[in-house]
Amino acid sequence: METQKDFYGLGIAPGILQVLAKLNFKTPTPIQEQSIPVAIEGKDLIGIAQTGTGKTLAFGIPLIQRVLHGNGIGLVIAPTRELALQIDETLRKLATTLGLRTAVLIGGESMYGQIKDIRRNPQVIIATPGRLIDHLEQKNVSLQKVSVFVLDEADRMLDMGFAPQLKRILPILPRGKQTMLFSATMPDQIVDIARTYLKLPVRVEIARSGTTVKDVTQELFFVMQDEKPRLLEKVLQEYRGSVLVFSRTKHSAKRIAGLIRALGHTSAEIHGNRSLAQRKDALQGFKTGKYRVLAATDIAARGIDVTNIELVLNYDLPENAEDYVHRIGRTARAGVKGHAISFARPNQRGDVRAIEHLIRAELPVSKIPTLPPPIPFKFKAEAPERNYSSSRNSRTSRPRTPYQSRRFGERRPRPAFRGRKPL
Repeated sequence: METQKDFYGLGIAPGILQVLAKLNFKTPTPIQEQSIPVAIEGKDLIGIAQTGTGKTLAFGIPLIQRVLHGNGIGLVIAPTRELALQIDETLRKLATTLGLRTAVLIGGESMYGQIKDIRRNPQVIIATPGRLIDHLEQKNVSLQKVSVFVLDEADRMLDMGFAPQLKRILPILPRGKQTMLFSATMPDQIVDIARTYLKLPVRVEIARSGTTVKDVTQELFFVMQDEKPRLLEKVLQEYRGSVLVFSRTKHSAKRIAGLIRALGHTSAEIHGNRSLAQRKDALQGFKTGKYRVLAATDIAARGIDVTNIELVLNYDLPENAEDYVHRIGRTARAGVKGHAISFARPNQRGDVRAIEHLIRAELPVSKIPTLPPPIPFKFKAEAPERNYSSSRNSRTSRPRTPYQSRRFGERRPRPAFRGRKPL
């Protein structure tokens, strides 16, 4: 009985309270405690809280309660496939017990299977914007009954990357819908954009935007690019638990994963060039211990909910300071302590200052330890980040000299002409 009292007074229906008790959700987190009553009243909401503080249930409980009353359907949009699957996993714990159906519409999975889920008339739809637009264009799904609309990781969803897609989705939604935005970082310019989509929103801010998780310790190394592999090897020798390594580009993530395997550690990779099945296998293997190290781009900064990650290592600093907060929030979750290490090149002091300004703290700089001897196997250290084309065959987007081999890079002689010249 004491378990349920912790959620009493928030306006949650008795049936949902009972399910929460069965699922062993004992005490609401601060973001849940302050957001749920406001959201249940039907008000628009901007929720800001650190990563790993239960934001999914903060919007999920009010959404499910409203849908249970027969008030339309709920729509949740997330920036990555992994995050969409994670949200669905959390909401289904409540929804299926209460007789509700969910559908996940994300790229990389069969359209046919998703159409079958849509035809079952789900009360909750979780989607990434691109795949949702695909279904809208094919008239597979209708959004006319959406009564609750949620943008998770709203700062990323409202930036220039996703803004064009949202501008195609938002006009289709009913005007009387309830809108909720949640994120760990919410820059002022993003808030200004968000207010154009909300009606007199209530701002629930558990921690100032950019606040890092309190149980994570941070460390910074200034290191030359060609010394990063050796410093990585040293770090992996000192930390024996699970390690999440972030790179800035998908090409770098692939090379880092190969380096880690060559060092004798089990490793997988998550980035945009991996299929959804490969990304699922990598994440599941990382959770179960099949892979000790996971190399990833910022896709994983907002889409991984794995407890007991010992170390987050920023092999490359992120492009945006806000992504630093999301990256290191993958460790020190659910009250467990964690550590974050960042590698910065000497010419990246400006990027470091931007991070320090956001988190309002100075990153402690550590002296580079004695590094192991040069790696005995062939490994070409990454050059400073370059923005190659995002074409499917990345090799074709790299500049090559005339008659250069795509595979080995050597110059091939011009083939001798044979046969008659054309007229």
